[in-house]
Amino acid sequence: MKKLVLFSVVLMFISYTGKGQNKTIKKNTMNDTSPTVNHTEEEWKKILTPEQYHVLREKGTDLPFTGKYYLNKEKGVYHCAACGNELFTSDMKFDSSCGWPSFDKEIAGGKIKKQVDRSLGMVRTEILCAKCGSHLGHLFDDGPTLTGLRYCVNSTSVDFKGK
Repeated sequence: MKKLVLFSVVLMFISYTGKGQNKTIKKNTMNDTSPTVNHTEEEWKKILTPEQYHVLREKGTDLPFTGKYYLNKEKGVYHCAACGNELFTSDMKFDSSCGWPSFDKEIAGGKIKKQVDRSLGMVRTEILCAKCGSHLGHLFDDGPTLTGLRYCVNSTSVDFKGK
């Protein structure tokens, strides 16, 4: 009986903590529209490099601390590497020491789509370009700035245009 009670308490805790995290992030969801740039996967393979295709279309990830924009401190704008959609400015970027470029908010106007990602045995919030549907990274509610958010982005998913 004690084992059953303990098991129930553990299940309730896991269920509660998962729901609380998603509520925080869902409050900040701007837009959930379908992509406006539609290519077949064969077309994407011709447009993107193999590395970009893996990250943007197959939901891959850069190795931590290796991305070209991880330590970038220049002023400018980060765009989707697949379609050019403006996503973040350098003023939104901060050093999270997590190994990937991190931003505390996105450019206004529904530039990023958010959806639940249940891969790898975790529940996370995946961020995708709202214009083309490409995978950018994940959103976490552990950011140190006033927004409390950390958009953890693959360098391969973005292009940077300096001012």
